[in-house]
Amino acid sequence: MRTIMARNPHDSFSFSRRYFYWKKKGVEDEGDEEMVEILNFNSSSKFEEKEKGKTEEINSQMRSLSLGSAKAPRKKLSVMAVSKLRSALALGKSRTQFTSGLGTKVVGTLFGHRRGHVHIAFQEDFKLSPPFLVELATPTSILVKEMASGLVRIALECEKRVQKKGFKLIEEPIWRTYCNGKKCGFAMKRECGPEEWKVLNAIGPISMGAGVLPGPGNGTESDGELMYMRAKFERVVGSKDSEAFYMMNPDGNGGPELSIYLLRV
Repeated sequence: MRTIMARNPHDSFSFSRRYFYWKKKGVEDEGDEEMVEILNFNSSSKFEEKEKGKTEEINSQMRSLSLGSAKAPRKKLSVMAVSKLRSALALGKSRTQFTSGLGTKVVGTLFGHRRGHVHIAFQEDFKLSPPFLVELATPTSILVKEMASGLVRIALECEKRVQKKGFKLIEEPIWRTYCNGKKCGFAMKRECGPEEWKVLNAIGPISMGAGVLPGPGNGTESDGELMYMRAKFERVVGSKDSEAFYMMNPDGNGGPELSIYLLRV
């Protein structure tokens, strides 16, 4: 509110002075005579019109500002909504790229020479490089005997360390191996080199099955025939420190004959 100042000490434009009668006692005559001062409204009418015009102008400006402020939040909210949607899409795309190595359905291959060690590889597609490839200390012949006896549970455990924060579980380099509850040494993460690619390409687009591939030759250094088993696996991510791969039976009956667990403890 704009404060209305008087032009001189004897002239006030306050509301109380305009619309009320004020009684003044004379200095010289101390009797009961009272002098009534009536404000001249004609002299102040121009000022009132001017003030009224200013008040209307201020009101119009306030209305325009209120309308603008009413529209501004909607515009601001719409801009914020679009930005949040874009950020969500970008985050979803980045997460898809981050976890694109393996999905919920993967191709699992176990292979190894008869007198060699077992290799386990998981691929999104048989044509793509396996993001998870480890070599177990377990001999291939021992694993074959275990699988012939019934259900097989392979657990791979690694240590949880603070400096490895943000490290994906399938990228751990060293694992302790357990097969049906029995400790079987350690497993090492391997890169898919020419020899591994040769095996995976030889199996080709086989979705499920087991067999034997001929060895590299008849020399004494040969580890014998190469045995393999391939199947579809369901990948279940419990947390950043636990994953499980369950072999899917084609007929859908019975539980999985082979399960592989990855644990960070």
